[in-house]
Amino acid sequence: MEIEIKQMETDDEIRGKAHVHWQSWHEAYAGLVDAGYLAALTPEKCETIAYKWPGNTLVAKQGDRVIGFCAYCRDESRPDTGEVSAIYILSSFYGQGIGCRLMQAALRALDCAHVFVWVLKGNARAIRFYEKCGFRPDGSERTLTLGAPITACRMAADFSKREGNVL
Repeated sequence: MEIEIKQMETDDEIRGKAHVHWQSWHEAYAGLVDAGYLAALTPEKCETIAYKWPGNTLVAKQGDRVIGFCAYCRDESRPDTGEVSAIYILSSFYGQGIGCRLMQAALRALDCAHVFVWVLKGNARAIRFYEKCGFRPDGSERTLTLGAPITACRMAADFSKREGNVL
């Protein structure tokens, strides 16, 4: 079945995004993020988050089912800079190019020369994905408290020389 990438619009898509958020965090972050934090991340919390920030979110759909999403925003203080703030795919859809398609769509929507992402230190799969998309560590780090302190590293990409900012 064909995978569609589109802006998140409907209640069903918002609830589907919330499910992907919840399930993908449990799939991707087990052993990386504090177990108590993951246990407290419920489907209901993810739905509250999804309804609170519905804008600038793309969903990947197979039929009526949301199987992935990507959220992005512009840096208002620097007009040519944007951020991909979240990109998650259900693990059963890994390796099918869906993440790349979501990233391409987000980069087109951002239309920025400079884009960055934050990735948890130790998340080798995500780091490889971002590197494949042209991002490189820029040396910036910050500590997040996800039940326990964990370091996130910033990765940046310069798309100023790529036509249309597409991978």
